[in-house]
Amino acid sequence: MLVAGCAWHHVAWAQQTEASQVPSASSAPSGTVLQPQDPQVEDPLNIDPLAPLDQLPAMEVEWPEGGDIPAWPGEFAAEDVLPAETQAADASDSSTGDVVATDADDVRDGLATAAPPAETDDGALAEDAEGDRAARRAERQAEREARRAERQALREIDDGDVRYRVTVNFLPTEDLAELDQDAFRNRFQALSTLERLSDDDANLAQVNRRARDDNDLIDTMLRVYGFYDGEVRNSVARIPDQDRVQLTFDVNPGPIYRLSAIDLAGLDAVGVDVPAARAAFGMKVGDAANADRIVAGRLAVLTRLLETGFPFAQTGEPDLLIDHEARSGALTVPVTPGGQYRFGGVIAKDDGLFGSRHLERIARFDRGDIFQASEMDDLRRAILATGLVSTATLTPVAATDPVGNDPGTVNIQVETVAAPLRTIAGEVGYGTGEGYRAEVSWEHRNFFPPEGLVRARAVGGTQEQLINLVYRRNNFLKRDRVLTAQVLASNIDRDAFEARTFLVAASIERQTNLIFQKKWTWSLGAELVLSDERDSRARIVGGARRTFFIAALPTALTYDGTDSLLDPTRGFRLGGRLSPEYSLQSGSKGYVRIQIDGSYYQPVSDRIVMAGRVRLGSIVGANRFDIAPSRRFYAGGGGSVRGYGFQAIGPRDGNNDPIGGNGLAEVSIEARVRFGDFGVVPFFDAGNVYAGSTPDFSGIRYGAGIGVRYYSSFGPLRLDVGTPLNPQPGDSRIGVYISLGQAF
Repeated sequence: MLVAGCAWHHVAWAQQTEASQVPSASSAPSGTVLQPQDPQVEDPLNIDPLAPLDQLPAMEVEWPEGGDIPAWPGEFAAEDVLPAETQAADASDSSTGDVVATDADDVRDGLATAAPPAETDDGALAEDAEGDRAARRAERQAEREARRAERQALREIDDGDVRYRVTVNFLPTEDLAELDQDAFRNRFQALSTLERLSDDDANLAQVNRRARDDNDLIDTMLRVYGFYDGEVRNSVARIPDQDRVQLTFDVNPGPIYRLSAIDLAGLDAVGVDVPAARAAFGMKVGDAANADRIVAGRLAVLTRLLETGFPFAQTGEPDLLIDHEARSGALTVPVTPGGQYRFGGVIAKDDGLFGSRHLERIARFDRGDIFQASEMDDLRRAILATGLVSTATLTPVAATDPVGNDPGTVNIQVETVAAPLRTIAGEVGYGTGEGYRAEVSWEHRNFFPPEGLVRARAVGGTQEQLINLVYRRNNFLKRDRVLTAQVLASNIDRDAFEARTFLVAASIERQTNLIFQKKWTWSLGAELVLSDERDSRARIVGGARRTFFIAALPTALTYDGTDSLLDPTRGFRLGGRLSPEYSLQSGSKGYVRIQIDGSYYQPVSDRIVMAGRVRLGSIVGANRFDIAPSRRFYAGGGGSVRGYGFQAIGPRDGNNDPIGGNGLAEVSIEARVRFGDFGVVPFFDAGNVYAGSTPDFSGIRYGAGIGVRYYSSFGPLRLDVGTPLNPQPGDSRIGVYISLGQAF
C-alpha cells in the first residue's frame, strides 16, 4: 500500500524602501488619513510602515498539513462525525475547564433560549420545562464527566511506552457471510502497523497515528475482498485495572460488489482451448469482485497457456471498472497467447560442464512434444540437483514460427554458472562403544565430464582405519540413474571382531535427493571381498585369523512416503535388502542376508511429531560361525538401541564380548518436540540379536533417554544420551551419541 503526502512551503513577504520614496501626506490617496509624525522621534532606518514589504529569503520549512497531526488519543479523529446532540457539548469540553454546566451551556445545548420566554398563564408548563431542562443538563454534565475521566485515565498511563491490545470487530451486514473473518484478521495482523511496532516504545499520540494507518489498511483490505462501501471507525480506551489501552476497530463492510462482466481480451487465438482457459480463470459473472481471486485467475490463465504450448504468452494487469450505483465491477484482463510451439533441441552454454546431448538425456521431454513450462522448469531443477552449477537459466528461443494451425518450434537455451567443483570435508564424531572417529575427504564432482565424480576418503579412529576411492557418474544413460564403482581397504578392531578387508564393488541405482525426493528407489550391485578376520571367540582360545573370499549381489528396494528426506514429520518408509552371498573359507558356503526396515511419522501437534521404526534381519543358509564376523548381525549404538555400546547387544563369548548372530529384531519410538531451531526428543529403544535365523523376540534389551536437536539449514544436529534399562554385565550406564540427522 502506497501512501502519498505533500508539504507546502510557506513564505513571508517584506519590502524595504529608501527614505526618499516615502510618500508625503499630500500624495496619499483620497480618503486615506495619515497620522502626524512625532517630531520628537526620528526613524534611523527610514522605514515607511505603510509601504509593501520585500520578500524574505525562503527558509524551506515544511509545515505539516492538518491531517498529519494525530488527534489526541481517546478523542474522535478529524473525519469522525459526532452525533448532532453531542457536537456542541464536545466543543464546550475543549474550550472551557468548567466542571459544572452553566446557563450559557444550556443555551448552546438547546436547553434554554437566549431571550426569556414570553409570559404565559400556564405556570405548570413552565415548571415542567424547567424540570426537563434540569434533567437534560444533568445528563449532559454526566457525559462531560465521563469523557474527562476517560481522557485522564489515558493520560495517567502515557509514560512513553504505552502497551496496547488490538481488536477488529465486524458489524453484521447482509453480505458479511461472504467475508472470511478469520482470514481477514490474520492478514490484518500480518500487515498491521500496530502489530509490527507493538514492541517499540510509543506515547499515546504515536499509538494513535499507528491506529490511523491501520484504519486505512482495513479500508484497503475491504476493497480487496470486494467491499467498496465499507466504513471503519477506531476507538481507544484504557483497559480497566491495567496499564494498557484497548484499540478497537469497528468495521461495517457494507454491500459486496459483484462482477458484471469478464473480458479475457485476446484469448481467442489459434491453438488456444478457449473454454478450458476460461474455466482455468475460475470466476464468472455474479461472483464477488475479489482482487485475490482475480489475480489468481490471471495467473491460472497464464499457466494454462504455458502448459499447452504457448511459451511466449503474457497477461496484462487486470482492469476493474467499478460502478458504485450498481454496486458492480466490469473486469478486463488482456491476454496475449503469442503462438503455439513444440519442443526442439536443448542448446548448452555451460563451458563444457554437460553438453547438449547430456542435457537432452536428462530432460523429461522429447523433440516434437508440445511445449510445457513445467517440463522446462523440471530440467532446470535437474541441472541444479547435479551440484555442478550454482545457477541455471533456461530460455525458450523460437527456431521456427507457427504456420497456420501448425505449431512452431522452440529450442531451450541453457546458461549456467558453475559452482565450485572441488570439496575438502572433515568430520569428527564420538559414540559409546565406537570411540572417537575422524574422517577427511576430497572430491571433484566433474573429474570425468559429464557428471563423473571422483572421491577419496580416509577414516581414522580408535577402532577403525579406512581408505576409500569412489567413482560415480550421475544420470548414467538415463535420468536419475547412478553408476558407482569403488575400492576400499580397511582395518577394524572392535570388541566383536577384528577384520582387515579389501573390497571392490560396483552398483547401479536410482537415488533420491533433496531437490527430487523420490517415492521409489532401488539398487543392484556386485561385491568382491577379501577379508582377514578373527571374532572374539577365536581371540579367547587363541585361534588363528581366518581369510574369507566373498562374492555378493546386494539389491535393495525402498518406498519413501514421507514429507522430508532429512527431517520427516509425516508419512512412512519401507525398505528391503536382499544379498545372496557365496563365501570361500575352508570350503564353500552360500547364504542369503535379508533385512527389512520400516518407519512411521505422525504429527500430534504443531510442535510434536511421534516417530517409530522397526528392523528385522535374517541370514539363511549357513551357521553363524561359518559366516565372516563382519557379515553377521549386531545391535546396539546410536543407530540401533541407544543406551548400549556399539554392537554390544546379543550373544556373547566367555570374555563377555559380542559375537553377532543370524537373526535381528529392533524397535524404536520417540517424540520429537521442537521449539524454534531447537528441540528435545525423549526416546525408547528395544532390540536383540539371535543365534538362529528367525528372531524369537526373547531376551529383548531396552534403552531409554533424551536427545537434543539443533535444526540447521542443512539438517538437524543430534545429541542423544541414553541408558540401558536391563543391561547385561559389563554394559555402561550411559551412552552418548552425536551425529547429523535424525536417528531414523
